[in-house]
Amino acid sequence: MVERTRFDDSDCPVARSVDTIGDWWSMLIVRDAFDGSRRFGEFQRGLGVAKNILAARLRSLVASGVLETLPASDGSAYREYVLTPKGRGLFPVIVALRQWGEQNLFDPGESHSEMVDLRQGRPLRTMEVRSADGRRVDADDTVVNKVG
Repeated sequence: MVERTRFDDSDCPVARSVDTIGDWWSMLIVRDAFDGSRRFGEFQRGLGVAKNILAARLRSLVASGVLETLPASDGSAYREYVLTPKGRGLFPVIVALRQWGEQNLFDPGESHSEMVDLRQGRPLRTMEVRSADGRRVDADDTVVNKVG
């Protein structure tokens, strides 16, 4: 078997992020956690993933501090998987992926899910990257500098 390349000591934040949550099952688990899934069986039914793969991804997400396990809210012997503050910080990433997919991966009129603001019941505004002074910036407006 080919050994997986690790990026946990890279000086690039994108590489470290991908190292932590970069495979598709992990991102879909995080998405489902935002949508309310908490138990192993809920994730498994929603994703249709093999139990051994799901167990490995959940262990990894817990080990990296994206999810934590807590006693079941109904008092049963089960454990529930809950997003930590670190995991909740992935919300903009999930929204950005969702919006990119809506804009680029569906034909006009094709059915798809849509995230809406609970208070207004309307779709979210498309995310934008803004500079410290509030200007909208694109890739051509930025540069990566080494810090430290």
